[in-house]
Amino acid sequence: MPLEFGLASPPDELINSMLPGRLPAGTFTDDTEMALALAESILAVRSLEPGDLARRFADWYRRNPPDVGIHTSSVLHRVCSGESWQAATRGVQAKDPSSAGNGSVMRCWPVAIAAWQNQKLILEFSQLQSQVTHSHEECTSGCAFVNNMLYHLIHGKKPYDAYEAALREVHLPQGLAQTIMLAPHRKREELRNTGWVRHTIESALWGLLNTYNFEDALIQVINLGADADTAGAVAGALAGAAYGLEAIPAPWKKALRGEWPINSVKIWSVKDLITLADNLAGSADPNSRNVLN
Repeated sequence: MPLEFGLASPPDELINSMLPGRLPAGTFTDDTEMALALAESILAVRSLEPGDLARRFADWYRRNPPDVGIHTSSVLHRVCSGESWQAATRGVQAKDPSSAGNGSVMRCWPVAIAAWQNQKLILEFSQLQSQVTHSHEECTSGCAFVNNMLYHLIHGKKPYDAYEAALREVHLPQGLAQTIMLAPHRKREELRNTGWVRHTIESALWGLLNTYNFEDALIQVINLGADADTAGAVAGALAGAAYGLEAIPAPWKKALRGEWPINSVKIWSVKDLITLADNLAGSADPNSRNVLN
């Protein structure tokens, strides 16, 4: 229950509507764009095939997205130059072995929808999609943790129960495990919300477990600033699974104006995203490595 940790202070002093920044309000950033590429790869191959996913990520990167992380950019630049995804990811990680960015956890949610009936496959594919760009153990296990929470939320567990279940069921490296266990107990001013996977998951969990509804969770997390879009993407996935589509404020849905694919002049609406989610979830096969029949 959120009151165990002290409910977040009322967000009266926080911005509660979408405002333009470097990009127009409602625009997709790399978080959503890479998630859409992942979703489309799953639908195309009816499973998770890292080679296909890497090709789709590389195509997205060639279109010069206005927002792309440093680690992701380094990997995809190598892929676009002809390296295999395995060599590219290995090479970038070797240059900075401690690098554990949030570029794979921000996009991981389509796996939880596509394999919603198969928890084992969710854990496996969550890590595999991460390895295409982010092979650090904190990245791969962080994706497994978030999607395992989504699995339990989709199946009706309350947020704190889903959190506890994921803690029991997902193997986490010590540092990330400590961060996740302490996340609900943090004070808001202690959250750094950087591009480190630990900080992103910490902020998202804090927001989910210290509020009672979708709107407050997102307002509290996104108004932390720093890497706000990524923390918001993870918090939004978790809170969306917890509270449902109707809990998202209507003005936020109306403001959506993301273009996908980049330079396609195709502007996505909420209806498009619902259709995508329905396609991912509707044909799931709980007894096969193929997440779709």
